[in-house]
Amino acid sequence: MELLILLILMSVGFFAGRYFEAKHYASIKDREKKTLHVPMMNFGAKQSLPYAHDAKLFVGSVVVANDYFKTISAGLRSLVGGRVVVYESLVDRGRREALLRMKEEAIEWGASQIINIRFETSSIGGKSRDQGLSAVEIMAYGTAIR
Repeated sequence: MELLILLILMSVGFFAGRYFEAKHYASIKDREKKTLHVPMMNFGAKQSLPYAHDAKLFVGSVVVANDYFKTISAGLRSLVGGRVVVYESLVDRGRREALLRMKEEAIEWGASQIINIRFETSSIGGKSRDQGLSAVEIMAYGTAIR
């Protein structure tokens, strides 16, 4: 009986996860096209920065939770080692979403470009069910100028 419940949860996690992931990727691609007019650049310590009448720090943050299928697949992968492919799309979506949130706020402010973008990633929750939610928070921040 427990095996049946596990298979049902894995199936629901797999199909629901794929559906919502595809829907989220479509949303991200659409929003990325709408924000292409504001360039993003990183400058080194010895490079001169572009002239700015105004500058402001913007932050975009997102928390993405793991589904049962990815959690179990990653657990199985940890037994033999190697790339955890099921988490790569999770982290990719999180980075792109955080970057878009930062960029959309900067555009509302009137930014002409965003410079020196950085990312921070942190894990939320634990490795066991007793510790609750298992998710990743991704934050993007950069200086918008106009």
